[in-house]
Amino acid sequence: MWHDMVTIEIPVVEKIVRTVLVYVVIIVLFRLAGKRGLASMNTFDFVVIFLLSNVVQNAVIGNDFSLLGGLVGAATLVAVNALVNRLLAVEGNMARLLEGKPTTVIEDGHIVRRAMRRLGLRTGEVEEVVRLQTGGTVKTVEHGSLEPDGRLLIVPGPEAQQATRADIDRLAERLAAIEEMLRAGRGK
Repeated sequence: MWHDMVTIEIPVVEKIVRTVLVYVVIIVLFRLAGKRGLASMNTFDFVVIFLLSNVVQNAVIGNDFSLLGGLVGAATLVAVNALVNRLLAVEGNMARLLEGKPTTVIEDGHIVRRAMRRLGLRTGEVEEVVRLQTGGTVKTVEHGSLEPDGRLLIVPGPEAQQATRADIDRLAERLAAIEEMLRAGRGK
């Protein structure tokens, strides 16, 4: 039993190369699929991910079903992913190549239809995000973009922007000054 668990059936280097190649191919496939897939995963997206993991399993492990072989594959995946994340953090050009750039989907209160079609986004999805983030409508948005990580970033127009903490502090100071003036006026 122990022998079967720790005896790797294929060379360790082959297992590492297989894992790295599958990792790269899946990154390319997700990049080609676009950032919309990251924006809001639905039931179909989860099915694809579950099936994808099963489909590529044999490509990663080969004819090796040992515990140690699985651990080598898992360690390789984690190490390659950590390396890619660190590389993306320091190399801007590589990040733009692998992750892409933001895509404008709302400009000056109007949905950019061409971008929406290209991304496969529905108007209702964008309207819902605007409602959740600003409490307003698309017409109150100055700029909206789908970020490379799949998030919709909404910048409300000046009339729809919420008060900041500094705005509230300034109002509190003015109210305190008015109260002081009223108190001083009563004392006369």
